[in-house]
Parts: sequence; C-alpha cells; structure tokens
Amino acid sequence: MAVIAVTGKGGTGKTVISALLIHFLSREKSLLAVDADPDSNLPDALGVKPRKTLGEIREVFQVSRDDMGTMNKEQWLEGKVYGEAITETDSYDLLVMGRPEGEGCYCFANSLLRGVLRRLMRHYDVIVIDTEAGLEHFSRGTISGADYIIVVTDMSKKGLATARRIKDLSQELKLNFRKIFLVGNRIMDGMGEEEIRKFADEGGFELLDLLPYSEEIARLDLRGDPITKLDENSEYAVKVKKIAYRLVGDSNG
Repeated sequence: MAVIAVTGKGGTGKTVISALLIHFLSREKSLLAVDADPDSNLPDALGVKPRKTLGEIREVFQVSRDDMGTMNKEQWLEGKVYGEAITETDSYDLLVMGRPEGEGCYCFANSLLRGVLRRLMRHYDVIVIDTEAGLEHFSRGTISGADYIIVVTDMSKKGLATARRIKDLSQELKLNFRKIFLVGNRIMDGMGEEEIRKFADEGGFELLDLLPYSEEIARLDLRGDPITKLDENSEYAVKVKKIAYRLVGDSNG
C-alpha cells in the first residue's frame, strides 16, 4: 500500500497532476482519491460530484450530537463517513474534506480526516491526496502518514521557494517520508529547465519529470471540463502516466 501526497504553491497545477495520477493509477490498483483542500477542486478535475464532504458532516455533527443516544461520537462519525462521505465510482473511491459552513478553524475536519485515513488505509492499494496549497497540512499532520510527497513547482521563484520550505519543514518535523519528489510543471521550451534541475539537485529532491505547458489543459479548464478528458497521447499525459507507473513500481519494491 502506498500513500501519495501532492503538494506545492497554489496555482502550480497540483490538482491537475493529482487527477491524472488518480486516473491512471486506478486502472492498476484499488484507489482512494482524497481532496484535502477546503477549497475543493479535485472533484471537478475528475468530473465527479461528491456525495457529502467531511466539512458538511462536521456541521451535521454540531447540531446532532445531543441526539446520538447510546452511540459514541466515534461510532456516529464513522457511520456518517462510510455511509455518506465516500463517493464510489467505477474506478476509485473519492473522499472530500470540503469547507465547513460555520465559523472557526478546520481543526475538527482535519482531525476527522486523519482518523478516517488511518482506518481506510488497509482497504486500498493506493491513496492519492491532493493537499491544500502551502505548508499548513504539514504542521497539522494531515499527511504525516504519507509514503511519497510530490512537490509541484512552476518556473516562478515563489513556486521554488515554497518547494524549498516544504522540504525544510518536513525535516524539521521529522516526517519520515520514503521520498520527496519534485515535478516541474508548465515548463516552456528553453525556459527554466536547467534552473529547476539545478534546484532539485542542490535541494536534495528527486526530480520525477518536467511537464510542458499544455494548451489543451488550458482549454479544458476554460470550458470547465474534467482534466481526465485530456488526450492520453499528448506529451503531458504520457509523462504523468510514466510518473504514475514509476510510483507503483517504487511501492512494490
């Protein structure tokens, strides 16, 4: 079993990569897709309408906990998650954290997500987590059980700076991931390739690949179509498919 978390600065394309990894890996393995970003975009990228989010379950819990009878909180929550929050498709299952409607932080939803993932791990070959942008999911422990971290960056200094902070923070928090990979995304010919390769080498990242800028992805996004409609013979799709199969090979090794 392998847990793969895709992270990076907002706007670098991590959800696109997450969706394509899910699309390809689910053909080979039993897979749980997790959208751990309160600003959920993964369902749209996959073309799936989720049943109910963990944020929505939190809201129901807030008003229903006095009516649980003899059932304890954990039993009630587990029943709600298994019965209402997991969306089943023909190829994979989907779990969405979502945004709570009420005021306050996401502590409850994050705690619930961590507990759910621990219970669900044994039921799947692969779990792919599309994380929220930035660094907070590291300090919250949302992905502390991940095997592989894929840090997505573009050619911007901010993207590379976020990647560097992710690597540093994972070391500070002593998060023992098997590997921390780097993926360069939306790379244009002759612009930034050498810089990203040098950055990966100096920063101790294993560079998975450099993915090209794709006009087809831009058109799909503009039309609101799922990224899974991307031509599988396109350079972008072929490269992500190779990444997916490499990760499967690593997890089997």
